[in-house]
Amino acid sequence: MAVTPAEARANAAAPEGAQAAPALRVTGLSKRFGGLVAVDGLSFDVHAGEVLGLLGPNGSGKTTSLNLISGALPADAGEVHVEGAAVHRLPAWARVRAGVVRTFQLVRVAPGMTVAENVTMGLVFGRRALPLAAARERARALAETMGLGAFVDRPAAELTYIDLKRVEFARALALEPRVLLLDEWLAGLNPSELAEAIDLVRSVCAGGGPALVLVEHVMEAVRALCHRCVVMVSGRMVAEGAPDAVLAHPEVVRAYLGDEGA
Repeated sequence: MAVTPAEARANAAAPEGAQAAPALRVTGLSKRFGGLVAVDGLSFDVHAGEVLGLLGPNGSGKTTSLNLISGALPADAGEVHVEGAAVHRLPAWARVRAGVVRTFQLVRVAPGMTVAENVTMGLVFGRRALPLAAARERARALAETMGLGAFVDRPAAELTYIDLKRVEFARALALEPRVLLLDEWLAGLNPSELAEAIDLVRSVCAGGGPALVLVEHVMEAVRALCHRCVVMVSGRMVAEGAPDAVLAHPEVVRAYLGDEGA
C-alpha cells in the first residue's frame, strides 16, 4: 500500500529505523447483536493529520464501529490502540481522556446554554480539566476560530443548523483529541454551507492535527477531504484505498447500486 502524506510526516519525525505509531489502530474489531454480525473483524490505521473515510450503505456497520472505537458499546472481539496505547478495555470517559473524541449524526449541544458555555464544558471535563476561568477564556477563543465570535454569548437554541454543528465541533476540539470521529457531521448542509464545513475540517487537520475518521455519505466531501477510504458492507471491510479507486471498486458499486447498476 502506498504511504500517505500523513504517514510520511509521522515517519520522518520518528527515530531512525523506527516507524511512528499510528494515532489510531483498530485490529479485528467485531460486534454481534444476537444473530446479526454488525461489525466483522474490522482493521485499519490512521495517522495524525490524516483523514480516513469510513463508507458504506446504510446498515453496513459504520456508526457501530465508531461506537466500538469510542467505547459507547463494548466490542465482542478486537483491539483499539491510540498512539500505541491500548484503550479497548477502558470506559468511554477514559477513552476521551486518552484522546478519542466523537460527534454524532444528530447535533448534541445544550440548547439553553450559550455557545461559550457549551464549549467550556469540553475544557472543564476534558483531558487537561482547565480551571473555570481559564476554560471560559479558551472557549471564547475556540468559538472565534470556528466562526462563532458573533454568537459566543447567545444560547445555542438561537443558532442555525450549521452554527450548531460549529459549536459541536468546537467542543470536540476543546477535548484536545488525538483521534476525532465525525459521524455524518456534514449531512444536511446546503452547497455553500458544505463548502464552508469542508474548509473547516481541512483546516483542523492541517499541520499534523488529530487523526480523523469521517463517516459520510456526501461524496463531494469524501473526495475533497479523505486521504484514504475504508468501505464496509454488512459489517465487513470490502475495499480500502484512495477515494476514487475505492468508489470505483466493483463490490462497492454493487453495494450502493445493486447488480444491475454495477
